Formats: sequence, structure tokens, C-alpha cells
Amino acid sequence: MNVTTPASGTADRRAATLVMACLGVFVAYLPVTTVAVSLPAIQSALNASTAQLSWVQDAFVLPMAAFILTAGVFGDVHGRKKVFQAGLLFAAAGAAVALCAQSVQVLWIGQALAGLGAATLLPTTLALISHAVPDHRERGKFIGLWATALMAALAVGPLIAGVILDHTSWRWIYLLSVPVPLIATGFAARLLPDSRAPHGRKLDWPGQLTATLSITALVYGVIEGGAGSFTDVKVMVALFTAVAGGVAFVFAERRSESPMLDLTLFRSPAFTATTLVAMITFLALIGFFFLLSLYFGLVQQLDTLGAAWRLLMVTAAALVVGQPVGRLMHRVAPRVLITGGLLVISGALFSLTNVDAGTSFASIAWRLALLGLGMGTVLTPMTATAVASVPYQQAGMAAAGNNAFRQVGGALGPAVLGALLTTKALDTLPGHLTDAGVTGATQHSIVATADAGGLGAVAHMNLGVNTGRALGALGDSFLDGMRLCLVVAGSLTLLAALVCVLLLRPRQTAAPTAAPVAGTNTAGAATAAVTAAVESTPNR
Repeated sequence: MNVTTPASGTADRRAATLVMACLGVFVAYLPVTTVAVSLPAIQSALNASTAQLSWVQDAFVLPMAAFILTAGVFGDVHGRKKVFQAGLLFAAAGAAVALCAQSVQVLWIGQALAGLGAATLLPTTLALISHAVPDHRERGKFIGLWATALMAALAVGPLIAGVILDHTSWRWIYLLSVPVPLIATGFAARLLPDSRAPHGRKLDWPGQLTATLSITALVYGVIEGGAGSFTDVKVMVALFTAVAGGVAFVFAERRSESPMLDLTLFRSPAFTATTLVAMITFLALIGFFFLLSLYFGLVQQLDTLGAAWRLLMVTAAALVVGQPVGRLMHRVAPRVLITGGLLVISGALFSLTNVDAGTSFASIAWRLALLGLGMGTVLTPMTATAVASVPYQQAGMAAAGNNAFRQVGGALGPAVLGALLTTKALDTLPGHLTDAGVTGATQHSIVATADAGGLGAVAHMNLGVNTGRALGALGDSFLDGMRLCLVVAGSLTLLAALVCVLLLRPRQTAAPTAAPVAGTNTAGAATAAVTAAVESTPNR
């Protein structure tokens, strides 16, 4: 007769929790780079404008920014296992809708559902691990594997998309994301233990509604303003709504008995600094990846797999440097690591301003690897510092707040840089067409098409003998826009480095040393756990 001892039963539960958490975060993050590298194919197939293409990514990121705080509270109140399963079902539903999409608008709906699933899975998976492994040092090993699963999803996503698009339509990039979460939901029902916060937490509906309204209106206003004019009535109304929603959110959180985001956190200069750094950095980086995928497709005319190998340089370098940076945090001040990483990112972005249509793989690979090294150096100490800057009982909320502002920056990235790209490229397109010898009615038709349908629409025009010259001019105007965006992105990361230097002081980052008690972590401890894991892993 087999006898299961309490120790072995605990080990089994921990192993099941780890497997499910890693699978959950893999499902959550797989669409990020899978879709990013497929944007040129999506644009071509659905005749999407640059503004519409921005919404493909933002439709995924916006729910993550708007609902990640509330998802953590839902897990605390209703049970993390139930919320974890709901996240998997949202991810599967989103992938199924996108798989069947025949228009860019339907694709937005699928992306939004998948983003809602990701917002639910990110805090819940780490809260489950925190409950299963109460000792914070032992927990570090588990969350280190969780972080590896996250980075693995980002790394393999482009390769999966590349292989699929070499053989079939873009929509099949979503196929894997339908059965995997459904199967995971069934296993979770049998294997995953449930947990919830023992202390009383309440859902903050006023905070949730005002935050969602403000974030969505802001991104909508930026995207539509860039595609048309910031003086349009609908754009001005959207931006006014964003400001009004932000003010209402502040009032709602100040009056709430159980705020989604306690505004007293911002009394800590270190928390304020890392939150600003997170938002600014992700605005620059996510916007850059949006541009980079279009550059590979529209300018270099690469297939998806060729673009995937280049994007892999970034994620692989960030993955490699993550663990060493975690160990360095014992010896080097986070202020130094974050500032140094931001300077590396900025240098990599500025170095990319001289790329053109003929830039070789070798020439661009080292710059992308440098960018990844900077990212890996910043991400770990950034969230750890945010968490360490506040009392322990607020650590989970601090982590979730830092991640929410990070996602807001990520949502604004494609919107802001996409608007700059479109404006600059359309301004310079007539001049490049003239230099290429394309004039008169043909030039007017090309410019009108690009203005109405985006730069990618020009590639579908039947221009006869002018096709090659027009596409060359289109590539040159795109490069003009991309260089401007790279300068802006590099300057933003320099601004983030300055914020870090001015606000982040060693005396403000001292963390309480009390070990957490099982089950007391709020589900919002999500992002903090990634860095806390690396920080608590002993040196080897």
C-alpha cells in the first residue's frame, strides 16, 4: 500500500503549483512577441492602417494595464485557483476569436480578451506560488523558474510565428493558444490547491472604472490624434476624458476603504522613481518593437522567420543577463544597476539610427543584443526597488502598481511612436518620390493612399514601371520616421535615467526583513516576485 507522507504531499502540491504557474504565464505572454513579429503580415492581409495596427498591440496591452490590479484583488477575495482558471479561459477565447478574425476590428476583440486573460494570469500565478511556498528564500527558486517561463514565451513566440507564416496564414499563430489553456484549465481543476487572502479585501469598483476610462481614453486619443489631427473633436474629447478620469481615479482611491492603489505609496521617492522609470522605459521599448517589426517587413522585406531571429537577439540577451544581475544586487546599489542599464538601452537605440534597407544581420544583431542586455539589467532591480521602498504589508500593492504603470507605458508606446512615424514619413514621402522620379498624378495617388490607408497600403498599389522606385521612396520615408522615433525613444530612456539619479537614494530602498506569512501576500505581488526571487537566490 502506498502511503503519502505530509512532506511528500506538500512537495507534490508545490510541484503542481509550479508547473501550472509556469504554464499560465507562458500562455499569457506568448501572444506578445508572436503578434509583434506578425504585424506586417496582418497589415497586408487585413489592409490595416498604421493606426489600426497600433490598436492590434494596444488591444492586448490595455486590459493588462487596466485590470491587473483588480485581478489581484479578485484572487484575494474569490480564490486564486478560480481566477487562474478564468484567466486561462479568457486567453483561449481571445485566441479563438483572433483565429477566426476576418477584419482588424474582430482581431482587436480577440486581442482584448487575450489581454484580459494575461492581466488575470500574471498576478494570480505568482500569488499561487507565494501561498504554496511561504519561505521567501525557498520561494525564490520557484519564481526564478516562473520568470524563465515568461522569458521563454517571449523568446519562442517569434520563432513559432515565423515557422507558421512560412507555410500558412497569419491567423494560425493563435492556434496553439486555444487548446493549451483549455487543457491547463482541466489539470488545474484537479491538481491546483486554492487560496485566498485571510485579511479582508474588497473590490474597488470606482477605482477600476475610472482607471479603465482614463487609460483607454488616453491611448485612443493619442492613436487617433496621430492618425488624423489632435484638433479633431473626438480626439480632444478623448484626451479631456482621460484627464477627467485620472482626476476621478485619484478622488476614488483617496475615499476608498480598500483602495486598488494606495496613493500614499507615492510618498516614497524610490517608489515614485521606479514607477516613472517603468512607464517611460516601456513606452520607449514597446513602441520600438512595434516599429522594428514594421522595419523588417516593409523596409528590409524579410519573411517572418528572418525577423524572428533578429528579435530573438533582444529576448535571449535579456534572459541571459537576468540571473547575474540578480546576484549583483547583493553587491551593487539598484540605483547604479538601473541607471547603467538605462544608459545601455539608450545607447543601443541611438546606435540604430543609422540602419537602412541594406543593414546586415550581423550589423543589427549586436545592437539588438546590447538592447537586451540593458533591459535585463533594468527589469530585475526596478521592481525589487519599488517593493523594497514601502512597508512590507504594501509590497504586493506596490508591485502591482509598478506593473500597471509599466503596462500603461507599453500601451502608449505603439500609440506615441506610431503617430510620430506616420507623421514624419508622410511629410517626407513626396520629396523622396520626387527624388526617385515619381511625379504628377502617380505621386499624388501614392501620397493619398498612404495618408488614408497607412504606409503599408502603398505596397499593394499597381504602379507598373514605377513600382520599384515608389517602394524605394516609401522605404526611405519610413526610415526618416523610424530615425525620429529612435531619437525620441533614446531620449526617453535618458530621461528615465535622470529620474533614477535624482529620486532614487540608497537610504530610501531599505526593505523590511520580516518573512512573509503563508497566504498573506496579496495577489498583486506578481511582478515583485520575479525580482525578489532572483534577489533571494543564494550565490553559487
